[in-house]
Amino acid sequence: MPEHDTSQYVALKQKVQSAMPVRQEYTDADVEQTIYHVLAKEAHEDYTNVRDRVSIGRRIFHAMRRLDVLQPYLEDPEITEIMVNGPDHIFIEKDGRLYRTETVFESVTRLEDVIQQIVGTVNRTVNESNPIVDARLTDGSRVNAVLPPVALNGPILTIRKFREDPITMDELIAWGTLTQEAAEFLKERVRERYNIFICGGTASGKTTFLNILSGFIPKEERIITIEDAAELKLTGLENLVTLETRKAGVEGKGEITIRDLIRTSLRMRPNRIIVGEIRGAEAIDMLQAMNTGHDGSLSTGHANSCADMISRIESMVLQGALFPIEAIRAQIASAIDLMVYLTHRPDGRRQLTEIVQLEGMQEGHVVMEPLFVRKGEQLIRTAHEVKIKQK
Repeated sequence: MPEHDTSQYVALKQKVQSAMPVRQEYTDADVEQTIYHVLAKEAHEDYTNVRDRVSIGRRIFHAMRRLDVLQPYLEDPEITEIMVNGPDHIFIEKDGRLYRTETVFESVTRLEDVIQQIVGTVNRTVNESNPIVDARLTDGSRVNAVLPPVALNGPILTIRKFREDPITMDELIAWGTLTQEAAEFLKERVRERYNIFICGGTASGKTTFLNILSGFIPKEERIITIEDAAELKLTGLENLVTLETRKAGVEGKGEITIRDLIRTSLRMRPNRIIVGEIRGAEAIDMLQAMNTGHDGSLSTGHANSCADMISRIESMVLQGALFPIEAIRAQIASAIDLMVYLTHRPDGRRQLTEIVQLEGMQEGHVVMEPLFVRKGEQLIRTAHEVKIKQK
């Protein structure tokens, strides 16, 4: 059936649904059998051959049991992001570049149904009074949805996909993200329990890099991960606790924030705490955790450079506590040992641009020393020696 002929597709889907009483439970195999039985009965010149019949059958199946027109993109391992700007504008990211697809949803209502299906699986709520939500798919892919009236051009859905088999450090080295020397340096610092903060812009690979560094943690340690939507895939760790925030319910109660989870994690006897991303006042709790015996902790944040990340952490701390700026900077300098800065280049490549160590305070400012810097395509080790910390 031609992609543009929505009316025929909708009519066929309705016939399939009519052939399946709501009162019964159906397996995927039951649904597929019903679909192709209906297609066989409803012979039509546009889908009499096997290829067309399979195509329309899969489309109806995806609409009834999966995520509709988005499902093929979710199943394509080369696609890393799906962006839906209303029912008629669907974009994908492939090999680091954005492409507009010819695919469309049959209606605004159908797109809204898909969004509700996604957020419902993780007990989240999104509606006109609460139009913004972060969620995840069962495979860990990150989901953000924004509904009208906030979104003026219809429901907006963004899905950041993650590979089933996590990216490894060897792959990053092969892709030129960083050098073998820098990788070995970071691996040793993780094992020596340095507190490391990863920063960068949107889609620079912060979560992926955090996941890789977490893989160097000794297996006998107790690790607690804290995220807005659980994305990290830590393997090989037996004593692992995964915590996820929760939005307030319809009555405005029951919200569990990153701050709440960091505070309660301190009572769970962690060796290290991993916070997926610091965005607000929880920065003060993370710094205090790093400063009170939880060495080797890891986190990420949005910034345009390591120096910019320091300023952003200062601002985030001030959202939760009115400390003197010098006291905040002293906390940062004491808590964080290393900062790693990642960039997303226009050609789609992710690169580690800088590794700096925080050297304490001087004249009221945090002192940073570059240990690795990128010059052109080369990541160069500087002459500065890493500060040996007693962990």
